[in-house]
Formats: sequence, structure tokens, C-alpha cells
Amino acid sequence: MGAPPSAEGVARIVRGSWPLMAGALVLAVLGTGVLVVSGGSWGITSAFNLWGAKALQLVGLQPETWAFWSQPGQAEQLAGPVLQDKNSLTNIGIILGAAVAAGAAGTWKWHTGLSWNLVAAGLVGGILMGVGARLAGGCNIGAYLAGIGSGSLHGWLWAVFALAGTWAGLRARTLFGLGVPKPSDSVC
Repeated sequence: MGAPPSAEGVARIVRGSWPLMAGALVLAVLGTGVLVVSGGSWGITSAFNLWGAKALQLVGLQPETWAFWSQPGQAEQLAGPVLQDKNSLTNIGIILGAAVAAGAAGTWKWHTGLSWNLVAAGLVGGILMGVGARLAGGCNIGAYLAGIGSGSLHGWLWAVFALAGTWAGLRARTLFGLGVPKPSDSVC
């Protein structure tokens, strides 16, 4: 992997990798902003439940009758529009922000000709991560960072299991014909 485009000085804000401390500070400010505006911690994965349930409703299924969507908080979430859900709005912002950042950095690229093993590994890994995030009550943002930030034990447990999952995932790469990255492979 080659070095990404980079710039010096103020231009580095939009073109080039940020120092670790700057990225951490921006994440802290954004997380605080979500808390102040919505009254809840930053979350991501519950929006995917909502999007999936809304899609199922569009094709005539009734997820509102399921035990999960029958609970008061989830029933209210499902009854409301997607654009009133704080996690959906956050996710839309993340997607748009990532697209703008990639465009500004000059790294936007439409990938074509993906091999079957990359697609299979991505699908299997994505499904396992999604199921794991819902079982854990959130992903690395809602369950891990918000959990540790609020002093909850579950955030620390999430970290332990995430490290174990990372170790297992790296070992599983060979099942898909993929190499295991070395520290010298990355520019991040």
C-alpha cells in the first residue's frame, strides 16, 4: 500500500492523515455534541435494526409484532420516521462525512473487479460484526467507548472480546486466501 496524499500545515486538515491526538479530540467533541443534542450517548448499530425493519415493512412483513420491536422504546423508534432517529442521523452524517473526506483527500475511488474471496470475507466478517454488535448492545462506539466513558463494566468486557475477535479474525483470513497484515504494510 502506498502512502496516501498528504499536505503540510493547515491544508493537512482536508488532505492528509491527522495526528492521533487531533482525531481523538474531534471524536470527543462529536461524542459530546451527540450527548448534548440528543440526551444519549453516541450509537450506531441500532439504526441498522431500524433500517432493516423499515425495509421489511415496505415488502409487507410485520416486524412490529416481533418481541424486540414490541418493547416500548423500540416500538416508538419503529413507529417514527427514520430521520427522527438520532442514530440514523448520526450514521447518515458519518457516511456523508466519509465521502466528503475521501473526496477532499483525493482518495475517492470506485472499486471494480473485486475478487470472490474479498467479497466473501467482507460479507462473513460484516455479518459476524453486525450480530456481535447487537448481542453486545452496540459497536465500538456505543458499547465500547460510551461504555468505558460512562464507567460501565460492559465497555471493558467489550474490549476484551474485541481483542479476542480480532485475533480470531486475523487467523481466519487464510480461509479466504488472504494474507495477515504486518505492521509494515500500513501507512496509518
